[in-house]
Amino acid sequence: MSEKTKTKDDVLKAASDNRVRFIQLWFTDILGSLKSFAITVDELETALHDGKWFDGSSIQSMARVDESDLLAVPDPTTFQILPWRSEEECAVGRIFCDIVEPNGEPCRGDTRYVLRRALQKAAEKGFTFYVGPELEYFYFKDSSPNIELLDAGGYFDLAPLDLAKDLRRDTILLLEEMGIPVEASHHEVAPSQHEIDLRYSDALTMADTTMTCRLVIKEVALRQGLYATFMPKPLNGKCGSGMHTHQSLFRGDRNAFFDPNEKYHLSEIARHYIAGLLKHAPEITILTNQWVNSYKRIIPGYEAPVYLTWARRSRADLVRVPEYKAGKERAARIELRSPDSACNPYLAFAGMLMAGLNAIEEKYPLPPEMDRNVYEMSRKEREEAGIKCLPGSLLEAIQVAEKSQLLKETLGEYLFEKLLENKRIEWEKYTTHVTEYELKEYLSVL
Repeated sequence: MSEKTKTKDDVLKAASDNRVRFIQLWFTDILGSLKSFAITVDELETALHDGKWFDGSSIQSMARVDESDLLAVPDPTTFQILPWRSEEECAVGRIFCDIVEPNGEPCRGDTRYVLRRALQKAAEKGFTFYVGPELEYFYFKDSSPNIELLDAGGYFDLAPLDLAKDLRRDTILLLEEMGIPVEASHHEVAPSQHEIDLRYSDALTMADTTMTCRLVIKEVALRQGLYATFMPKPLNGKCGSGMHTHQSLFRGDRNAFFDPNEKYHLSEIARHYIAGLLKHAPEITILTNQWVNSYKRIIPGYEAPVYLTWARRSRADLVRVPEYKAGKERAARIELRSPDSACNPYLAFAGMLMAGLNAIEEKYPLPPEMDRNVYEMSRKEREEAGIKCLPGSLLEAIQVAEKSQLLKETLGEYLFEKLLENKRIEWEKYTTHVTEYELKEYLSVL
């Protein structure tokens, strides 16, 4: 089915019309990993009305062993048929779930609820939050650490270098079958690197869509005996994979970021919002760039932002303001360029929104636009200009996050502590591991 269903009755009819036999109940853990368990179509009506119990004690952040029972409550607006099953197989549907505690309260570890809560705060101020991410990723021959490239192409390359164009085409066709519109796709800068740009929508729909898109990309590659990865920086000396996120706030049908009478057509709300992203970016980096490997990508020289600056044209800055086109007021937006496509989109979108809302409420002043290439400035010049930078490692991101009231408010105290605990463990594992680099660099000379 190509359109979003709206009610429980719509879901039941769609399942019957499409001869669905199984339904996968989807949800996402704290790290952005998609989780699922399946029910038969005979259980669908009960699940839609009452939810389905499951053991949450083994899911990252969901529950402790002594309080493991959780309820998955399907969101009927998210029901879709999975189109990659062959005709010989029975039809399978999927539906995203909100996770609920036995007492009926939202689960403190449900990252979808974190975004719902942030969106409610925006709604209380009259705003709807729209986002449009650009998903970058790599195709490799397999998941072996001995990486075999699929192509040697570069930015926007076409055949014969872009051997993966059929993979992208098949991915887009499947996404469109699921009612997910795609704006564009192309080969990216690094060999075997590709990009799919999703058409903007409200943030909750887009977070669900991002999770779906990542799975579809992997499924299409797997069907061809290949492997797709969203690892931020798999290739040494090459660009990593980002998730540049275009975003805007609307009041009803009016784009709250657009003002025809202001410089660059940026409204006062938009200017405050950008200032909020610049100020709070270090705190929310643990959401937008949560892996040890993420910090191998956000370094100077590889088209990823490091410094807390904004500009209209330059892609070296953290925030970019795309040029306004006459008559396209609805398209006025800003682009945050630091996130990577391996983040948890529910948490990342929530962090961006809360940073912007806080700035709008407190009326943060927007610093001047960066009018030169910040990478070409000397350290002394950047210091004199007061230009700060993102955390340079997961450890730095943890240390900044630990002090962040904004992050605690965004996540809630329970998930805030769980995320920091998980990331500290990841950093400890990383720092105690002897790498291939160290063996090559030191073993024969020390």
